Amino acid sequence: MSPPVSTHSDIPRGASYHDKPRQLVSALVRIVKRRHVLVGDRATRRYRTGFRFGGGNVRAVVCPGSLLEQWRVLVECAAARATVITQASNTGLTGGSTPDGDDYDRDIVIVSTRRIRKIHLVDSGRQVICLGGTTLHQLERALKPLNREPHSVIGSSCIGASVIGGICNNSGGSLVRRGPAYTEMAVFAAIDSEGMPRLFNHLGVDLGDSPEKILTRLEAGAFSECDLEASVGAGSDHNYASHVREVDADSPARYNADPTRLFEASGSAGKVMVFGVRLDTFPAAEGAKVFYIGTNRPAELAEIRRHALSKFSELPIAGEYMHRHAFDVAEKYGKDMFLLIDNFGTDRLPTFFALKNRCDSLLEQLPFFPKNLTDRLLQSISRWCPSHLPGRLLEYRRRYEHHLMLKISAEGVPEAREFLSRQFAESSGSFFECSEDEGRKAFLHRFVAASAAVRYRDVHHKNVAGIVALDIALKRNEREWFEQLPADIERSIALKLYYGHFLCHVFHQDYVVHKGHDCVELEHRMLDLLDKRGAEYPAEHNVGHLYDAKPQLRAFYKQLDPCNCFNPGIGKTSKLFAYRDDNQAA
Repeated sequence: MSPPVSTHSDIPRGASYHDKPRQLVSALVRIVKRRHVLVGDRATRRYRTGFRFGGGNVRAVVCPGSLLEQWRVLVECAAARATVITQASNTGLTGGSTPDGDDYDRDIVIVSTRRIRKIHLVDSGRQVICLGGTTLHQLERALKPLNREPHSVIGSSCIGASVIGGICNNSGGSLVRRGPAYTEMAVFAAIDSEGMPRLFNHLGVDLGDSPEKILTRLEAGAFSECDLEASVGAGSDHNYASHVREVDADSPARYNADPTRLFEASGSAGKVMVFGVRLDTFPAAEGAKVFYIGTNRPAELAEIRRHALSKFSELPIAGEYMHRHAFDVAEKYGKDMFLLIDNFGTDRLPTFFALKNRCDSLLEQLPFFPKNLTDRLLQSISRWCPSHLPGRLLEYRRRYEHHLMLKISAEGVPEAREFLSRQFAESSGSFFECSEDEGRKAFLHRFVAASAAVRYRDVHHKNVAGIVALDIALKRNEREWFEQLPADIERSIALKLYYGHFLCHVFHQDYVVHKGHDCVELEHRMLDLLDKRGAEYPAEHNVGHLYDAKPQLRAFYKQLDPCNCFNPGIGKTSKLFAYRDDNQAA
């Protein structure tokens, strides 16, 4: 990293509140007021428990209301030698924005940026600067009047994911032309090897020479176009569209440990504290058409993928895959989520999740209530709701095992229509052109699959040991893409759910495990099989606390955070100060 723009040096060296945690909490209260500092298991539950996985104890959760408050919170935590987990929406699937267990050697403070949601449009909206907890949906709305879009407009935006969270995790990539979330322009804080917080302004915007000036001006938008540098760095992955077309390459198109996409905030997984990022935006596609494809032969989809990527003059906008089993589980156990989004939009989702979390927290204190009561009630209610999927989708589910949705720009529709007509004249599968309503619902159905798997587990917890959830990237030249498992592994699995971003060969594979079987052992066996196939993992959800960070990723984390003060334990790295046990092992 280049030298910091400014350094806060008012922390007494060796200062520590570690043995007096109330002093740290009192200091945080002085910065953000009492109601924005949460302590105790019940008050902190929604922040310290992962959306799908993970959880642990924390000293406090603090919710700053400005970038300057966020900086001052970090300064106090550094002085107290507390570890910091910066959290935006807590929608991750691998537990990467919460603690993991209680075997840390210091107090943990979660700094939630959900109160800091601001967007600055620059260069007539061709770029944006997003702060703190800005959500993808919020950014999507801000750009819509300009007929432009953010990096991601589907998938994570449905559950309130944040822009900065996506950058830190190299998330996304479902929109084929745009690739994973990436930027080289950010304002962020790191803690050096002596435990001193330092602020870096690599945003390409002249904001001043002290943390107070930089952060105050950034939040207020107190800068003009002439303060912006045009060539300071990339605001997206400019090479991905050509990279993904290389269908004969013997490597995946994208994965989290790819060193070409690790740069300061990008891929940092919370090993720095990010205050703002500068990103490219994209022209909205008008007149796009969704082609819905069904087949019982995986090889047919492989041929469609290779032709679409290598031969189409217009690269498809998106290509989403869904297996019949995933279709069925999403139809039944994702129905309430589908209906909520379809009828009320994504604006209400954060409120819905907050209310559900409060109910879960209260019911956990009452032992006479059954486990996962809210999920079971919601599931019961959804059964009484009318069928929510279009008839042609249900008909294809009956006829075909494998489903592919191709979203094609208006310019590419004639070429795609001609190719698919010719392809299926000699193949066993079929396709149809979706109406606008059918296309929207097909993609929404695909994107509730992940939450549906969690609902299935919670409703059937008496018969299910858990979920092994893998997020994998196959090689671009892989033709035998559909997994075939050994019989002894199959016997331990109650249900296999396959879905993913087909054109870039990124798949989400959820295995619901029978009671009495070891999920950890099964995961290790699955990963061994993936290693033999040359696959990379994770592909886009980051390592969290589920995956081992590979050597180049561990080195990146240690470069960013030499004292292990931010998000310790990520990628199954050390949880101790300065990675003490890693160093001892070495």
